[in-house]
Amino acid sequence: MRFYKRLLLIIAAIIILGIIMFISITYSYRSKRTDVLRVNDITQTVKEKWDDIDSLDYRKFSDEMIIFNSDDFVVYSRTGSLLRDVNSVEEALNKGCLCLAVSDGSRLMGTVIIPDPDRMEYDIAKQKLIAAALIMALLFILAGVLYGSYVRRNIIIPFKKMERFAVNVASGSLDEPIMLEKNNIFGAFTESFDIMREELKRSRQIENELKQKEKEMIASLSHDLKTPITGIKLLCELLSVKVKDDYVLEKVGNIHQKAEQINILVSDLLASSLEDLGEMNVTCCEESSEMLHEIVAEHDSRCLAKEGEIPQCLIQVDRPRLSQVIGNIISNSYKYAGTAIDIAYSIKDSYLVMSVRDHGEGVPAEEIDLITSKFYRGKKNSVGKDGSGLGLYIASELMGKMNGELICSCPGNGFCVTLMIPLS
Repeated sequence: MRFYKRLLLIIAAIIILGIIMFISITYSYRSKRTDVLRVNDITQTVKEKWDDIDSLDYRKFSDEMIIFNSDDFVVYSRTGSLLRDVNSVEEALNKGCLCLAVSDGSRLMGTVIIPDPDRMEYDIAKQKLIAAALIMALLFILAGVLYGSYVRRNIIIPFKKMERFAVNVASGSLDEPIMLEKNNIFGAFTESFDIMREELKRSRQIENELKQKEKEMIASLSHDLKTPITGIKLLCELLSVKVKDDYVLEKVGNIHQKAEQINILVSDLLASSLEDLGEMNVTCCEESSEMLHEIVAEHDSRCLAKEGEIPQCLIQVDRPRLSQVIGNIISNSYKYAGTAIDIAYSIKDSYLVMSVRDHGEGVPAEEIDLITSKFYRGKKNSVGKDGSGLGLYIASELMGKMNGELICSCPGNGFCVTLMIPLS
C-alpha cells in the first residue's frame, strides 16, 4: 500500500513538472519587434559598400546574409543552416526572412536577406516544446508501465488467485491455502479468507466425524436388533410345534411373519450402513446352482413361487449375500403384488440368468430406472405399505460386488427382476 502511494506521488510530480516546464517554455518566448536602427544601419552600410561588396563585414549585422541585386542575382552570400536553401527573394519571403531593400534614391540597387530574429526565437521555442513533449511522453509511458505493472502484480494477479481460491472453496477443496503477501492491497482480506477456509475445513472434519459415528451407531444398533428378532422367530417356531389351538397358531404365524418383515428391514438397514462405512464385504466362492432351490424355499413363506428347472452348473457367488438378494426380491413381490411368482433359469454367455416375475400392477416405465436408487420408493404401489426404499438398492449393489447384475423390467403385466449370476 505504501508503494502504491509513492507511485501516485511520483506520477503527480511528473505531471506537475511537465506543466511547469510547458509554462516556463511558453512564457520564455517573447515576440521581438524589428530593430529600425539596425535595419537602417545594414541598408546604409551595404549601400556604401556596394561597389566593393566583398569587403563587407557581415558579422557586424548577422550571422548569415545574402545580397541580391536588382536582377535577383546573388552578389554576396554568407549562409548557414537558416539561409542555405534561399535562392531568390521570393524564397526568402516564403521562409519568413527579413528582406531589406537597398536603394539609391528611386533606383533599387538590391535586396539584403537576413534571418528574422523573431522567427529564430520562435523556432528555438518550438524545438524546446517538442523536446519537452517527447520527454514528458516518455516519462508518462514509464509511469504508465510502472503503474500497470503495480496494478497487475498487486491487484489483478491477487484478485485472480482469490477467484480461484473461492472456486476451490465452493467445490469443497479446503486443503489448499491462499498464497498471497500481506502487504498487497488484498492483504487483510486474504488473511481473513484463509481463516475462513481453516474454519470450514475444521467444521467439515467435525461433520464427517459425526456422520461416521452416526453410521457406526446405526450399524451397531441394527446388528444388535437382529438378536432379539431371531429370538422372537425361534420362539414362534417353538410355539407352533407345542401349541395345538388353531387360533393361537394363527396369531403365532402372524407374529412370525411380522418378525420376518422386521428382520428384512433391519438387514437392509445394516447392509446400507455397512456399505456407507465401506465394510459391506462380499466373499465369493464356487457353489452348485442347486443351492438356488434352497434359497428360494427359505424365503418363500407363502409357497407361491413356481420354479423352472435349474441348469446344472457351478456359480461364483457369496451364498449369504445372494440369499439376501433373493429374499429381498421375493419379499417385495409379496408385499407389493401378492400374486404367484414365476422363477425361470437359463444360461446366457458367462451367466446363469434367474428371472423372478410376479403378476401384479408392475412399475410405471418412468420409474424403472429409479427403483434401484437409494431410499427411492414407487409413487403408486408403495402407498400404505411399509418400507425404506433400500431393498432393491442393496440387492443391486450386492450383485455388482459379486460381478453380476440386477435388471428390472415390466414385460406386459407384472414386474420382473432378472439376476445375472456369474458362472464359475
